[in-house]
Amino acid sequence: MPTIRVFDASPYAKEAKAKVLSCEAVEHKKVSCFACVLDQTIFFPEEGGQTPDQGTINRIKVLDVQVKDRIITHFLEANIEPGTEADLCIDWDHRFSNMQQHSGEHIFSGSVHTMFGFDNVGFHLSDNSVTMDFNGVLSEDDIKAVERRVNEAIAANIPITAEYVDSETLSTLTYRSKKELEGPVRIVTIPGYDACACCAPHVKSTGEIGMLKVVHCMNYKGGVRVNILCGFRALAYYRESLSLIDSLTDFLTTGRENLVEYVKKLKAENQALSGSLLAAKQDLLKLEFASIPESQKDVIIFKEKTDSLIMKNAVNLLLEKHDGVVAFFSGSDEAGYNYMLASKSCDCREVQKKLAEHFRAKGGGKPEMVCGSLTACENEIKAVLEA
Repeated sequence: MPTIRVFDASPYAKEAKAKVLSCEAVEHKKVSCFACVLDQTIFFPEEGGQTPDQGTINRIKVLDVQVKDRIITHFLEANIEPGTEADLCIDWDHRFSNMQQHSGEHIFSGSVHTMFGFDNVGFHLSDNSVTMDFNGVLSEDDIKAVERRVNEAIAANIPITAEYVDSETLSTLTYRSKKELEGPVRIVTIPGYDACACCAPHVKSTGEIGMLKVVHCMNYKGGVRVNILCGFRALAYYRESLSLIDSLTDFLTTGRENLVEYVKKLKAENQALSGSLLAAKQDLLKLEFASIPESQKDVIIFKEKTDSLIMKNAVNLLLEKHDGVVAFFSGSDEAGYNYMLASKSCDCREVQKKLAEHFRAKGGGKPEMVCGSLTACENEIKAVLEA
């Protein structure tokens, strides 16, 4: 028989009792545990894009909750004797957070559909984030307008209803759904904002959502992917953001209102210093290279970790005066080396093959230049190249 879904009629039930119908040892998601089926449950399974409830059964941790053919299976850390009565207790903070997110998502998706005609074609509610995929492009101003409308609905504290409807009634309703539905259909309604087929628990009224904040938006598959946070998750996000800003202003000894301009100034100064340092390093290399006889055919250079642009400029500088192969290695014996091989007359890929044979070097390129990396000692590398 299908498991009785207590959370449908009583989404605020935190504890309940149920009869254990079966409990057997299984391997689930590469973990040895016990698959437990009850006659009824307050645990919402992973379904409809939402992660499952957390909690305990007989004080045994529930690792996962899944549903198949309307039978809900709870995966437990330990066994429970079939036929016994079990005490169910869900993690209410986790459940209520999911309810806030999911109800907020319904208002947001319903508002996008009403205002712009786009459909929600993808939804995921994890323990950390909420994402929605829409099949149309929304501008930054569009997102702000939807966000404002959702928070107006939250402030209005509108009652939310959820009920199963028969096929005849369903045929007369206008509602959102991402797929063709079979079996009993549950419609979650937020008057004036949304009606959507949904299997998940929701808050009783929009005011319990607290607030909704869009935290990220990106173009995705011809439409947009929007990340939101609601309620206590949004509060935690604001706390973390403000804490980060306060830490930065304290560290930089500036006010919040000046933070962006101050960082821009630091970035410009850093870029100028980096440019000066790069030029100084290149001048030093020129002085060092001047001591190498121009008649020397092959040149091997080892330096501590160096910027790739400096490496390339150094290699090009050496190629102007030396035939054969120029090899520049940047790094250390302990951490390994990045390298560039270049030549005007030889195929550098042949040298690369030797490095790969001896040191499992990884890299590639064209006959005139090869880039790669390897882990070996400087003396060992030199010996192979000189040979």
